[in-house]
Amino acid sequence: MNVTKILTSSDQVRVARVEKNRLFLLQLGDYPSLAAILALDDPLSVLQTLTAEDPILIDDSIRWLPPIDNQEVWAAGVTYKRSQTARMEESEAAASCYDRVYEADRPELFFKATPHRVSGHGQPLRIRADATWNVPEPEVTLVLNAKLDIVGLTVGNDMSSRDIEGENPLYLPQAKCYDQCAGLGPWITLFETMPPPESIGVDLKIQREGQLVFDQQTSAAEMARSFDDLVDWLGRDNSFPAGAFLMTGTGIVPTSEFTLLPGDMIHITIEGIGTLSNPVVQG
Repeated sequence: MNVTKILTSSDQVRVARVEKNRLFLLQLGDYPSLAAILALDDPLSVLQTLTAEDPILIDDSIRWLPPIDNQEVWAAGVTYKRSQTARMEESEAAASCYDRVYEADRPELFFKATPHRVSGHGQPLRIRADATWNVPEPEVTLVLNAKLDIVGLTVGNDMSSRDIEGENPLYLPQAKCYDQCAGLGPWITLFETMPPPESIGVDLKIQREGQLVFDQQTSAAEMARSFDDLVDWLGRDNSFPAGAFLMTGTGIVPTSEFTLLPGDMIHITIEGIGTLSNPVVQG
């Protein structure tokens, strides 16, 4: 099942079930938000029983919102061999740090965004005005409840200013966390059982002035760490009363000759979930 949030023509925030090319707005009843439903022991069953209004055809008029309420967004780094190599390309100073992280038991985990910094499908993502090398990072994103159970997956874009991070790894927060720095959506896919990593393909396409300028694919099977391992480390001496979104790292990183430009369109498709598309803005 896919569940999302949209903004109606009367500017109401609504939760909706997605079925093929249709949206069914849900009457939440006693549940104040989507996050409240995701916090339940069996959110899938509850969403199936909620009263749905007449379907709305999905077209370009739909104003999608990120499927987040008050959860935190976290991210993991250097979980794919390619991301380790890419980080080592940023600078010699960073090379040994990222190489050691890739081999270590403890993963790289960092705070990515608060909800107001997150964009949904069709909403702009930002490249920093003080950066010269900006890239998207397509990531399978885990949807976690307060007990850190994985209740679903969504598509994530962990925008990154690689020149800032490459100058000094201590600048990572500035390279990663800023206004419109994270994309989530277009919906959350709930599973009764998690799909195996080898079935989760990841595709990144970037268009510029209508032309395809970047096209690369990978798979969650290429991850050096498991989803459960990342969640276990995230929860050590840490609590998430509202739940969390955890981006699990990227295996697709454009080469050092490529940087995003204002007006670019980023399309991230994750097999079994959907496609998250965002235009790029700056400053």
